[in-house]
Amino acid sequence: MNKQQLEQILPHRQEMLLLDTCEKVDDNHALATYKIRGDEFFLRGHFPDNPVVPGVILCEIMAQSCCVLINQSNDDQTHKERIAYFTGIKEAKFKGIVRPQDELKIETELTRQMSNFYFAKGKIVVKDNIVALAEFSFALV
Repeated sequence: MNKQQLEQILPHRQEMLLLDTCEKVDDNHALATYKIRGDEFFLRGHFPDNPVVPGVILCEIMAQSCCVLINQSNDDQTHKERIAYFTGIKEAKFKGIVRPQDELKIETELTRQMSNFYFAKGKIVVKDNIVALAEFSFALV
């Protein structure tokens, strides 16, 4: 799915919609992409003359991919009208620097569900190198 299709699933809009594409691979896995253009708001001050994508933004990118999975995990219309809210991050690790023009490949997996709570993990790969990993939790409300 492209950005227009993602806007039908996610509540995020410019400048916070941080996925270019996202495809649900199966019930528990998604693959997404995002190219760092260089004009994103979070690069303006992080850092002038040496732009680096903040780790918290990398976590947000993974979380948005997880939300696509959560919002598509059930055909019930009531389910689709709810929003998955971020409730936690565990084990976040940043293993590389992400800069303008990098093409991110985001892989996410739903690992568990308990009622309206979802648990997932994600990773971001740039040029075959893992640059970020984390575990997430969400509440569907």
